[in-house]
This record gives sequence, structure tokens and C-alpha cells, in this order.
Amino acid sequence: MSLSAAERPALARGTAITDPDLLRRLDQSDALSIPRLLQPERNANAPLTSDLLFTSLSQLKEIPPAIDAEFDRYIARHKQASPSETIGVGDGFDVQLFDRAALKSANTRFVLAGIVNRMDRAYVSEESCGEIRLIYRLVRFDTKPDGANAATRLPMTFNLVMKARDARRIDASGKPITCAEVARRWLGNGDWRGLIGSRTAPYDAMLDRVETNIQISISPKSALHDFRSDYLLKVFKYNAVDRTFEESTLENQIDRDRILADDTLRRDFKAWLLSAVNLREFDRGTVLIPEQYLAKAAVAPTPAGLDASALQPEFGMMQGEEEGEGNDPIFTEDDVVGALKQAAARGITMENIRSVAGFQRRLNDVTCSGCHQTRGIGGFHFPGVDWLTEGASNSTIVPASPHFFGDQLRRRDILAAFAAGKRPDFSRGFAGRPQTRGVQELAGTEYLDGWGAHCSLQNMGSGTPDQSFTSWTCANGLTCQPAAASSRIGMCFIKTR
Repeated sequence: MSLSAAERPALARGTAITDPDLLRRLDQSDALSIPRLLQPERNANAPLTSDLLFTSLSQLKEIPPAIDAEFDRYIARHKQASPSETIGVGDGFDVQLFDRAALKSANTRFVLAGIVNRMDRAYVSEESCGEIRLIYRLVRFDTKPDGANAATRLPMTFNLVMKARDARRIDASGKPITCAEVARRWLGNGDWRGLIGSRTAPYDAMLDRVETNIQISISPKSALHDFRSDYLLKVFKYNAVDRTFEESTLENQIDRDRILADDTLRRDFKAWLLSAVNLREFDRGTVLIPEQYLAKAAVAPTPAGLDASALQPEFGMMQGEEEGEGNDPIFTEDDVVGALKQAAARGITMENIRSVAGFQRRLNDVTCSGCHQTRGIGGFHFPGVDWLTEGASNSTIVPASPHFFGDQLRRRDILAAFAAGKRPDFSRGFAGRPQTRGVQELAGTEYLDGWGAHCSLQNMGSGTPDQSFTSWTCANGLTCQPAAASSRIGMCFIKTR
């Protein structure tokens, strides 16, 4: 069973705003534009176009040069790896780059494409009660020969991440707004102003970071290679003192090259992650890896395979991975087995990682790039609602990936716990398979065990089932079938004789 276009938004009710009409009104009223949120005192009636956005808003001044530097590094690496291929902007190149001129154009601007509640991330900062993400999509506006306007969505998202709670705000009784109150407002689908905060108040205390996701290149299928597109991921943390978004590390994006090149760093990282207390959080999906092990950029290639080792093929940190062959890996099978035994001896029960393959999969999907390669839509998990397009379109019907919709029940459960004044369970399953929390709403759907869902090939009786994936089965009438070069993970399809 596949959920209809009407049923998908219902999954996100109370946890995300994906209604096209509301998003259109919010965008066109300038109520939640990027300039309005960064400079509430700004006296303007329309959002800024791209040529003015990064020049007139001092908070964003460091973002364009940081992106340019990543493009330069990407081009240099590609030329070194494939000197015979041409790389540039527009058709005719073997590798076609994203045109950065769009970020300096008077014909483009960032359009509000969705608002997502991430109070399920309150474990990162309990004081802020998690995050609210305002997601904008870069759009080019052109005038047709007949005078009509045309809007074209470009492959870049700008994610303005705000704290879910402003500790300075008080309620009608004069007390600080609580996490429970914020959660109740979202679950009650109340006035959007109550979800984000006062329209006129300074937002400095709520700003956390900017995340950008750009389709940095497309490589059309040719005699040299299959189709491929690469996505550049960057993060810029807000410095409230300087009032500037500064280039930062990506959460849990392990810097493979730097760790492999430094024996001390390699040893320290291995010891840190395999310690019982950190391994438990790693298993639950709530681990926060220290910054000294992290990278400031990531490139996620698509399409990617279904196996854990294929989710992030450049990683090469586990013994036996293609890129790790012949090198001294950070983690061996014995390391993982030994750490799991030590955790069990201390009475720690693993919810997801119950095998070496489970550790390997979590090692990939805990990272930004590995997660983006799991059931994403062309490198994005939330391309956003295309309310600019008249009539139905694929981007209108499917504003987010299966991963996004499959995770909404878990997020709603966490909001409900907050609203009731209880301590939420912040754990999550693997990115490719949602955590159901005992609810059957996803049974038989593409998100859990229906047509197109990820499943374990080893559950079919051909070998010993891997303990990390024993629950990855298919609904009645479907069977787990190979869908890529994977020995472990397949997809649920109709049985054939």
C-alpha cells in the first residue's frame, strides 16, 4: 500500500507545516522571510532577491565565500580524479556544475517551502526544547514572451534553524514559556505566530544556524559513467556576539580523511565511540560526536545503494569496505564484537546495533551525508512544497522523502510526551526503517513493510538472519527482493512465481 497525496500531509499534522496555501500566504506577506527573521526591524513589504540578500544582511556575509571555497575544492578534486572529463556550468560538460550566479541574481530569491518541528532533537539542548526549521527553496523568476511570469525551482535549499523556545518569552501569567506549552501549540495546530514567536520581537536569542544543501553537480549518463549527482552540505552556526553565521562543523559528520591520517586522532576516536556510554547513545541515534572528529563540509552522491557500506562509499572506516581494503581500518569486526559484549556485561541493552552490520549501518546513517543517501529525493529529504506551480506536480504531491514521512509518528510521540509534561524517549531507529513506537499507522505502507519498503534479504531463509535487521520484514503478499548490489538489504515487492 502506498499513501495517497492527501494521506501524506496527515502524517505530518502537528509536526510540520506543508499546506501550500498557508506557505504561500506566509511567503507573500513577508511574515517569515529570511530578512524579516534576521532583521525584524526592517521596513519592507517584499522579500529580498538573491543579489541583495547576502550583501544587505550582514549576518549572512560569510556564507557565499565559504560556499565558493567548497566549489573550488570540489572542482580541484574532480579534475585530479578524472582529468579527461570536462567540468563547468551548463550543457556540454561531462560534469555540469550548479550555477553560482543564481546566488547573485536579481531574478532569484529564497521561497518558504516548509516549516518543520524538530523538538525530537531537544536532547541536543534541553534549554531550547529542540528546534524549528524554516526551509526555503531557491527559485528563479522569469518573464515569458507573452508577459506571463514563470517560476523555476533551483536545486538548493536554505534551512534557517531556530530554537523552539525563546527563554526570554513569558506567558500570560508572567512565567517563562515551557517546552510543554510549545508542544501543545504545535499539536493543536494553532496560529502560526504562536509556533515561531512574536513577529516583532528580536530573534537573536532564537537563531541557531543555517544549513545549506546544493546540488553541486550533475553527471549525465555516458560511456564513461552512469548518471550521478552530488550534493554539497554546509552548516553555519550563529554567533550572537558578532551577529554573524560562521562556518561550522556538521553534526556527526565524521572527518574520515583527517582521522585516518592522524594515528592519535584515530585511536582517540575509536576509544571514544566504543566506550559503553557513548556506544549506547550511538545505538539510540542520540550520540553527539565531539567537534575535533568532524568535518566542515560533506558531499553526498546519488544514487546510492541499499547496503550500509554503499550509503557513504567514500567513508572506508570499517574493515572490508572497498575504500578501506589494504589500509588499517579504524574499526575491525573484533573491535565491534568486543564493544558489544562489554556493553552487555554492563547491562546495556542495544535497541538497533546487535551486529557488526548494524554498527556499520549506524556509522553511515548517523552522519549528514549517509542519512541524506537513505531514501532521499535526489539528495534532499525535504525538497519542500512547490506552491508556485499551478496544478498537481510531483514536487507538490511529494514534498519530502519516505524517510521524512516515516519518522513523523516518532516525532509526534515526542511532542505528546512534552505536552503531557513527561520525559520523551528521543531514540530513533535506522534511517531506512522508521521506529513505529507500537503504532500500526504505517503497517503495509512504503515507509515500513509495504511495496518499496526496505527489508532484510537474510530474513528469507537464505542464511542466518542478522540480529540488527530481524524486524525488517515485508507485509503479506510481498517478498524481500534484491534491488541493488546488496547482500543484506532489499525492497518489498509483489511475489512472483
